[in-house]
Amino acid sequence: MSALLQLIIATVLLFVLFFGIGFILNMLLKTTWFPIYGYIVLVIGLVLYWGWGTGSLSQNIAEYTFVDYISALGGLAGAILSGSTIKSLRQKGFKMF
Repeated sequence: MSALLQLIIATVLLFVLFFGIGFILNMLLKTTWFPIYGYIVLVIGLVLYWGWGTGSLSQNIAEYTFVDYISALGGLAGAILSGSTIKSLRQKGFKMF
């Protein structure tokens, strides 16, 4: 039960973290989908960094569990939703900066 609670908390925290970072980047850089690309580059970079010198890349990816993928999807959902939110706010006439 506590493992499920930790999974939920970690997923929500990553969602909120990447939503907030993506929202701020969208306001400052005036791009809509940059945080999604940045998130994907970050995840690929972390996977390559953690797997550097410990074996093959496919072996390292196979060692990730369901919990790791769910948490990563929570962060990706936050990045996507931040882009969608900024896009809808711009269409409604709001100017950030």
